[in-house]
Parts: sequence; structure tokens; C-alpha cells
Amino acid sequence: MTAVVIGASGGIGAALAEAIAAEGIAVLGFARSFTGDLHIDLEDEATIAAAAAHIARGSPPTLVIVATGLLHDGERGPEKALRDLDPAWLARNFAVNAIGPALVAKHLLLLMPRGERTVFAALSARVGSIADNRQGGWYGYRASKAALNQFVRTVAIEDKRRNDRGIVVALHPGTVDTALSKPFQAGVQPGRLFDAGRAAVQLLDVLDGLRPPDSGRIFAWDGTEVAP
Repeated sequence: MTAVVIGASGGIGAALAEAIAAEGIAVLGFARSFTGDLHIDLEDEATIAAAAAHIARGSPPTLVIVATGLLHDGERGPEKALRDLDPAWLARNFAVNAIGPALVAKHLLLLMPRGERTVFAALSARVGSIADNRQGGWYGYRASKAALNQFVRTVAIEDKRRNDRGIVVALHPGTVDTALSKPFQAGVQPGRLFDAGRAAVQLLDVLDGLRPPDSGRIFAWDGTEVAP
């Protein structure tokens, strides 16, 4: 069995790779900060294709996790109001949070074996839920994660025709103590800020419990379903 983690240099991605390896499973980790065969940039499809070619030289992966995300970068952060909208920042949110994972699915799903249980998962966020949006704001992040959820649903429908034992899902990890959430941790309820190691184990436990009928859905760290 082989697992692939995209975004393996990030807080959650690195913890996922470590937790999977601790179970005796071979792990290939890719990240934008890595060099050589393990380099991948979700804003550059050629690097995704190159990563797929590298994976194809080994055992077919039965687990692929896209553990990437963009919420802030330097002075850029989530928008509080319409006046803050910037086309370039919105486009980058979509490129990293939605289009990139979809392109990973495009190149990696075909490498996953047919006729056996496989899992393709992408980290999403509860704020991407349209039904759960009661506070507004965070336009680019919300909309791009909602788009990711729709990509996951659509990919799941297509992949079922290829492998009826395949599972394609989005995951909400909760608020994890990483660089991505650091500027926004002040309002987190006690006991709801997870360290990366705990978050990784929780997500893997959720994945272990999923079955093919769950494909196309969004699940939180505690196994509950998130409304699209």
C-alpha cells in the first residue's frame, strides 16, 4: 500500500505523512518547498503532471490526500467586506484552494487501482459551506472552498464509474495550530484548537471509517457531515 500526501511540508500535511508512515504504510510526500522529484506547485500544472509521472514509477497509491490551502500571504488576508475584494487575490484563492486540488485529481486518480478501496481526500473548511454561512466575510476563502467542495462532488461521480469502491471526499480538519490559522486563533473555543499531530490522527480515523456510499461528501474532524 502506498499513500501520497500533497502539501507534505505544511503543518497538517507533515503530520499526516508522519502518522501514515507510523502505521507502516509507504508515503510519498510532495510540496512546493521540496526540490527534485518531490516538488509540486498547485499553480503550475506541469509540476503536478511531473509528480504523477514519479508516482507512476512505483506502487499504485490507494490513498491520496491534498493537504494544501491558502488563507493569507504577507499583507493579504481574508476580506472583511466587499470593498476589500481584489481580482488577483480572489483568483489566487481559487487557483490554490480549488483548481489545484482538481488538477491533482485529474492526474492522480487514474493512477489509483480499480476494483479495490481507494481514498482521495482534499482538505476543505467548514466556512466553505454555503448552508452554514451566517457571518459573511472571507469572500475568497469561502468561495474557493465551496468550489473545492463542488469539484469533490463532481469528481466522486465520475470516479465511481471507474472504480465503484473508490471514495472521494473533502475534509474539515477543525482549527489546527498551524501558520495558516495562527492570525485567527483568538476566538477559538477552549479545547477546539488542535495540534497538528492530533488533527492528523483524527482525519485518518475519519477516512478509515468511510465507505463508498460516503463518496462526494464533506466530513469534519469528528466524523460528522458538513452541509455543502
